[in-house]
Amino acid sequence: MATSSKQYLTRGEELWKGRSEKVNAELFALTYGALVVQLIQDYEDYSEVNKQLEKMGYNIGTRLIEDFLAKSNLGRCADFREVGEVVAKVGFKSFLNIAPSITHGTTRPTSTGSVPPQANSVGSSFSLIFDENPLAEFVELPEDAIEGGLWFSNVLCGVIRGALEMVQMQVQTEFVSDVLRGDETTELRVKLIKHLEEEMPVGDD
Repeated sequence: MATSSKQYLTRGEELWKGRSEKVNAELFALTYGALVVQLIQDYEDYSEVNKQLEKMGYNIGTRLIEDFLAKSNLGRCADFREVGEVVAKVGFKSFLNIAPSITHGTTRPTSTGSVPPQANSVGSSFSLIFDENPLAEFVELPEDAIEGGLWFSNVLCGVIRGALEMVQMQVQTEFVSDVLRGDETTELRVKLIKHLEEEMPVGDD
């Protein structure tokens, strides 16, 4: 891989330091918390709140990617493993000043024993592990929210999905654990579904 993990982190730090429109972290966390509370009051259904947060994040991600590509000056990623490194070390660092650790998954064969053709042979999923989460800084979830399945930071799933879709990658994003829900770690999993430019024309099947 041409660029090392450390080089990506350095690039993310440079972008964060050069960002003139930084948002106060405390204000950001409180504002986001108020938004989640409002959604809970509006929908009275935690699964619907999760959907709305993801949808909001998706819209944010489709807009952020343009700014990110213009300022980061990074070339096209060689594979999905590198995509994960860029998301964790450059993306999160440049916008939120955090760098989640990353673990890479590999493609599992289907029930027929074959590997899906659209999956990248180097690995088609990665997980981001958050040691710190600015969105959840002052948050304690009530028991009914935990039992109802609320993923408090679900906006991040949408941001990643929206941003990657703009660079021709359809992904599935979901939180699989959250310290707010009593888990040991906060983990967000990103799975590559397909490269959008590889879609076959209609009628060619």
